[in-house]
Amino acid sequence: MALGGAGLLLSASVVAAFAAGTEKPTLPPDPPKFEAQGQVDYVSQADIFEFKALPDYHEPDWVTKNFVDAGKLPPVKDRLPKEPLVYKKGNMVDGLGVYGDTLRHVIGGRPEGWNYIGGQTQGWGGIDIGLSECLTRSGPLFEIKPSELQPLPNLAKSWEWSKDGHQLTMHLVEGAKWSDGVPFTSEDVMFYWNDNVNDPNVTPLNGAKPGTFGEGTTLEAKDDYTIVWTFKQPFAKQYLYQMAYGTFCPGPAHILKPQHPKYSKNTYDQYKNAFPPEYMNIPTMGAWVPVEYRPDDIIVMRRNPYYWKVDEAGNQLPYLNEMHYKLSTWADRDVQAVAGSGDFSNLEQPESFVEALKRSANPAAPARLEFGPRIIGYSLYPNLSANGWGEPDERGQAVRELNRNEHFRKAITEAVDRQRLGESLVKGPFTTIYPGGLYSGTAYYDKASTAYYPFNLESAKAELAEAGLKDTDGDGIVNFPAGTAGGKNVEVTLLVNGDYQTDKSLGDGIVAMMEPLGIRVILNTVDGKQRDALQQAGKFDWMVFRNQEEMTSVVQKTVNLAPVGPKTSWFHRAGKDDQLDLLPFEQELVDVVNKFINSGDGDEQRELMKQYQKLYTENVYGIGLTQYPGALIINKRFANVPKGTPINLFNWAEDSVIRERMYVPTDKQGNYELHAQTLPGAPGSAGPIK
Repeated sequence: MALGGAGLLLSASVVAAFAAGTEKPTLPPDPPKFEAQGQVDYVSQADIFEFKALPDYHEPDWVTKNFVDAGKLPPVKDRLPKEPLVYKKGNMVDGLGVYGDTLRHVIGGRPEGWNYIGGQTQGWGGIDIGLSECLTRSGPLFEIKPSELQPLPNLAKSWEWSKDGHQLTMHLVEGAKWSDGVPFTSEDVMFYWNDNVNDPNVTPLNGAKPGTFGEGTTLEAKDDYTIVWTFKQPFAKQYLYQMAYGTFCPGPAHILKPQHPKYSKNTYDQYKNAFPPEYMNIPTMGAWVPVEYRPDDIIVMRRNPYYWKVDEAGNQLPYLNEMHYKLSTWADRDVQAVAGSGDFSNLEQPESFVEALKRSANPAAPARLEFGPRIIGYSLYPNLSANGWGEPDERGQAVRELNRNEHFRKAITEAVDRQRLGESLVKGPFTTIYPGGLYSGTAYYDKASTAYYPFNLESAKAELAEAGLKDTDGDGIVNFPAGTAGGKNVEVTLLVNGDYQTDKSLGDGIVAMMEPLGIRVILNTVDGKQRDALQQAGKFDWMVFRNQEEMTSVVQKTVNLAPVGPKTSWFHRAGKDDQLDLLPFEQELVDVVNKFINSGDGDEQRELMKQYQKLYTENVYGIGLTQYPGALIINKRFANVPKGTPINLFNWAEDSVIRERMYVPTDKQGNYELHAQTLPGAPGSAGPIK
């Protein structure tokens, strides 16, 4: 399906055909109005922070008295970089903060350990974001003026491109230190790149691979504070977004490197698990350091005395002394945040929306609730790899061949009653029909480019027949053609994350809606960690998948929009020969995405995304299910929470709100600190020190 060289603009006839609504496909319906969405105050990057030296610096009085004056710590000015990152007062909605208090999180995950770059989860819920700092930063971009949108400097304080655009020279923050006082240098960056990203035996937590930064990209260190990227594509500015959380967040090489098999006798499994959750005081570049872990109870983090960011008055950040992560359930996170026993939550499970709104509407409620745009969405993704990825058996291979049949995919999408599916999660103006592709609440969405196949069971059955499937034994389930998978019933396994009720409800809905079509769906409901492992290994027929940043920001994780590399797609990857078997329209998608990545023109990029959306939805690349807004739940005692913070746009809200700037006014502070007036101890030692 060529779109022609006039190319980027959809033809008037196509738009008219969609709009007519008399034949397939048609335009999707508009989302219902939802008045409770917060508004963002847009600013420039320069309004948020800059890197510069200040005349003097300050810290909590108790740190100076108990540690500096006692000779246990150098003065604060000697612990900061040559030019720290300085947050500007004008961008703080409540102004400069005061020290003290605790931010109490509740999470449903459990930590595996602290080797983030080796592949260990810390339990999610913002823990890794609080510990890890990356070359660039993306979370606060939601408030950057669209015309000035680009990743924010972070550990890389500045950069410049070579004249031909193939080399990018980055300058690291000079004099920044890990939380144990060891200097952060290019050695930490190169250890992450050479021995983790580029080691095929290591899978960093968020899945960074060489292709994440462009096929054939190289990186070298010129000196302790200068690194040079070399890209095959000129001016590959897209990869600056990949250098943010969570794909370029270096770990402490001085701690991790001695455990790596390249530098020790360890196996890779021993390297990954060398720092279990009981290992305290792991050095971080983040604002807090883990000092206590009680299994199935709590993780406690204390302020990092070497944190390299300050406010305009020279006050070393963070303002908050302590962070708690109560180890409970994801559903309990929302409950405790609304009740006030937790302080922060991303309300993302629609089953909780109505009750949360009722509770927060009470003037005496401890928390406020702010909804953002509809940028949470789920899709049903068929495994499109017929090349052996995941080593399918005969039945699995037959399903994959069906998945690659356009009539089969159209049958699936027309058998999904999206209105009923959304209402099964929550009643009201929250969910809306999602055909797939880019969300209606994002900047790149274009309705006229979106092909929607409405629910129509009879039409779906006709498409199934076009795909060559008939019920040959009269049991209500269509059969594989004779000679394929023994002519047995078409049975499809559906991979579902059992950690979330929303995922399970959508899985149940798909099972129920496919049965009248004549397809038997068997749920494979597993915990999130196992779900991720099965997906990464390609061991699924279909999967219910909550879409990632590429469908919201588009400029971040753009490579995941299509199989531009052997492992960039979530549901179509290369087999053991490292070769992809792209369908013709997929190659067009790849070409569009690569053009988008290489383009520096905003208008051209918007037109390219129209083309992408049309290709995606017309060919039913993924089967959209539902989309809805999320809400930030934050205790009212906290100040400096930016207006209209989305729960996940460029990154999760835990990054977007800039937690190191949040504070609690003195008259509202509670007695929540478990380790008051203490700091992290030596790496591996027990607990904090007084």
